[in-house]
Amino acid sequence: MILLRGYKYRLYATEQQEVMFARFSGTCRYVYNLALEQRRDWWRQFKANTGHGISFASQCRELTALRAEGDWIAACPVDFQQQALRDLDRAYANFFAGVADYPQPRKRGERDAFRFPFVRSSWRKLSARWAVVHVPKVGEVKFRLTRDIPGDIRNATVIRGDLGWHIAFATAVEADLSPNFRPAVGIDRGVTRPLALSDGSFRDLDRERLALLARRARKQARALARKRKGSSRRAEAKHLLARTRAKAARLRRQWNHERSREMANSFGVVVIESLDTKGMTASARGTVEQPGRNVRAKAGLNRAILERGWHQFEIFLAYKLAAAGGELRHVRAAYTSQTCSCCGTVDKTSRESQAVFRCVHCGHSANADTNAAINILKAGTQPAPRPAVGRSTKRELKRAA
Repeated sequence: MILLRGYKYRLYATEQQEVMFARFSGTCRYVYNLALEQRRDWWRQFKANTGHGISFASQCRELTALRAEGDWIAACPVDFQQQALRDLDRAYANFFAGVADYPQPRKRGERDAFRFPFVRSSWRKLSARWAVVHVPKVGEVKFRLTRDIPGDIRNATVIRGDLGWHIAFATAVEADLSPNFRPAVGIDRGVTRPLALSDGSFRDLDRERLALLARRARKQARALARKRKGSSRRAEAKHLLARTRAKAARLRRQWNHERSREMANSFGVVVIESLDTKGMTASARGTVEQPGRNVRAKAGLNRAILERGWHQFEIFLAYKLAAAGGELRHVRAAYTSQTCSCCGTVDKTSRESQAVFRCVHCGHSANADTNAAINILKAGTQPAPRPAVGRSTKRELKRAA
């Protein structure tokens, strides 16, 4: 089975190479926005004149004419610009399929990137921790080889983020999916304890480092608010704040990668709650006519949920379990924290506090998150009870037979 995987690395380019990166990403952004404008505003005239709609192939033909008119556009490799057109074509396909919103123009500083097929490029190791990649019209660029690049590289994307330029390789890896007979586990995702397993163990984030980054971000946000709009000092303060938040996001992403890999290597079936994270973190502010209640408390809860990265962990766990031959199952989240894992009684008064669960019916006492994880595991692995069949129903079944 062929698995598609992405591997991202930090680039250590020279100043001249970074200038070329910015120039190429700007050219691709211009081509993307121009093609978007054509599809959005001029598709009726195009169809009336040509008899067919705008497509990726038609825009590639017009790109050839556009490159002949401008030297600065022709200076950028055509592969980069064709990939931008392909991104737009895929964005429209996703919109018409109902899985994405209408495509929006790309803005400078937000989506600075360009992609190119890897058929004319290559990479090689310099040492155990360093390597170089050949970028068309740029040359060899050094990058930090934090892990090997398995499989066949299909394309590469050069991206500028808050922590500098990175390169992401899209690879195709051939995997042998053998049956996975490892045990099953239930996982309850929470705010105080990010992951609670049905075996009684917990997985916690590095709170000290996250708290340090949060304090630094608050301090930098206050400093940013005092800067005059449009000044160079405000731009510098904004960049520092973005770097601090990017470091916190990187720490959270690394933790989710490590924990999801641990779960995929240890268990064959993982059962989690089906949570609508987007709906759970919606604002409670309301409107002027109907203002919300407990807005500050809800905002704090939203931040805590997003800082734990529940949805990101679920995405990582899904594809890693699939690659290991495992299975990710979802169950309804209703009453999992109010149900006794011993006798099955549902009573919200059994949840004495955030961490203590004591059943009012049988007296069973356990950690509240662990109790919920056991209920999640039972709901995802045990067969549903058969409904009771009355005499009239039995009579009807006998007649039908």
